[in-house]
Formats: sequence, structure tokens, C-alpha cells
Amino acid sequence: MAIPGLEPAELPADAVEVGRIHDAWGIKGWFKVLPHSASPEALFSSKRWFLQPSEKAAKPPFTGTVLLRIREAKEHSDSVVAFAQEVDDRSAAEALKGSRVFIPRSSFPTAGDDEYYWVDLIGLAVFNREGLHLGDVRDLMATGPQTVLVVGYDEAGKPAERMIPFVSAYVDQVDLAARRITVDWQPDY
Repeated sequence: MAIPGLEPAELPADAVEVGRIHDAWGIKGWFKVLPHSASPEALFSSKRWFLQPSEKAAKPPFTGTVLLRIREAKEHSDSVVAFAQEVDDRSAAEALKGSRVFIPRSSFPTAGDDEYYWVDLIGLAVFNREGLHLGDVRDLMATGPQTVLVVGYDEAGKPAERMIPFVSAYVDQVDLAARRITVDWQPDY
């Protein structure tokens, strides 16, 4: 099913995938979004979402990237529900199922002091207090009470990982401009 009103768009250079459309919600065109983050503030702060079809869709309702103008987005249980100008009934909302949702990084709310978006930490070089390069942040992992940096490095020519808790006891400084994190950590921990 093609959705009238969806206009082709260029994906912004700073676009970040923040979730996927899970399914229709109700009968008036609302749809349910499963955010990639436990704190989906970016979905609420931006009124312009960019969609790309699911890579698994046999017959996607659109090709390439399209712009969705969000009228309203709000939390609902463990997800987000949203309503867009271009989606006016349940059938149109169902057609979006599986679509990937992107938002420009520049539309994210400003992080507070000592708060960071995971997307900003991935790829940063990690050094210990002695200046030894421990690797680069490959991923982050939520373990309940804390977040853990997954730091990738090479060990004897093979990829390896070390886990460093992202807490003030071990993290001395995050310098986004220098793309560097300084930690109180040793390579043999």
C-alpha cells in the first residue's frame, strides 16, 4: 500500500536511527514506535522524523527516505505512540510497520552536565591515566544500575573487548571535542 502525502527526503548527514515503527495503534492513524533507547526524549523533541523502509519488507509502502511531520508523540507503556500529518488512518499506520525512524542529532535535547548520548560516545578512544590506549568504544551496554563501555582492541592480531563501567569511580573525563575518554583502568583488569 502506498501512502499518499509521504514526500521523498534526503537523510540528514547527522541522522541517528532512534527506533522502529512497531504497529498501528488505534483506528485514527496513530502508530506505536519501539525506541532504541530507554530515554526516548529525541522522539519527543523532533517534529520531523525521517523514515526508511524495513530491510525485511517484501513490499515496502515507500522507497528511499521519506519525511514524516509529527503532530504528537507521547509515552505509552514501554513504547512511544505518535501521530503524523501524513498518516490519517489505521491502514496507513499499519503500512509503516517495520520502518526505521531517524532523527537529526542536532534535534536531540541538550544533555545535562555529565550526561552523554550513547551515540556520541561510540567511536571515542579510551586511554588510562598513564596515557595507554585501551581501545575504542565499540558499544555500550545497560546492566541495570549502570552502563558499561564495551571497548574494542586488538590482542595479538585478534579482536578483543574489555568492559569498563561508565561510572565516576572509573571514568575521569569525557572530552567529546577531542573524541577521548580518560579512565582509571589497567589493561590487565
